[in-house]
Amino acid sequence: MTDWLLVIDTATSRIAVGAGRPDGTPILMLTWPAGHRHGELLLAGVEELMAATGLSRRSIAGVVVGTGPGAFTGLRVGLATAKTLAHAQGIPIVGIGSGQALLEAAEAGRPGSTGPAEPVLVLPAGPRDRVEVRRGAPGRLLPGGTDPEVAPGEFLVAVDLEGRAPVEALERGTTALEGLGAALLHLGSARLAAGAGDNEELLVPEYVTLPRGVGASRGAIAWSSDHP
Repeated sequence: MTDWLLVIDTATSRIAVGAGRPDGTPILMLTWPAGHRHGELLLAGVEELMAATGLSRRSIAGVVVGTGPGAFTGLRVGLATAKTLAHAQGIPIVGIGSGQALLEAAEAGRPGSTGPAEPVLVLPAGPRDRVEVRRGAPGRLLPGGTDPEVAPGEFLVAVDLEGRAPVEALERGTTALEGLGAALLHLGSARLAAGAGDNEELLVPEYVTLPRGVGASRGAIAWSSDHP
């Protein structure tokens, strides 16, 4: 029976699930559009992953889950599913910032490039605002009408921002989404190998949108409707 790591991410408009070896070697990564149907589609995607690889749920050695930034509904589904699987099977779980993994995937998707080397990620935060993510830093809210400051040596990566970001940045975002599962596996497997898993109860998502009437708290980036 082959031990493997399960990767889950629901921080964007797509679902990403993947299987990898404990040393970080990918086995299979799947991704597909979810819109706002993460709750309906995620578990079916995990089952499809196991059917395609022949891997067993009983042999999952650890779970790597993306923690955002992302919208409330999608992230809640992904984190709840990952925590439930880890708790039920008594296996470690590690949360990795989806934004940080997207940055790594965007950089990996530009092999041999001689242009700017440092990615700057932008994601939606409600209908008007955006959130900016830089390597090693938490997401920063960009109120509507505010553009990210891209310095010399940096390049913009936009995810889920059709019509709200340059075409070139959106194309880089598509590349980053395709590599998201592998990047999460790479980052998560290193932490699991070092014994640096997370406490399930303390693992929280980084929300960028909240349902009306739900206040921002730890792990949440308030968006425009939360301000006067």
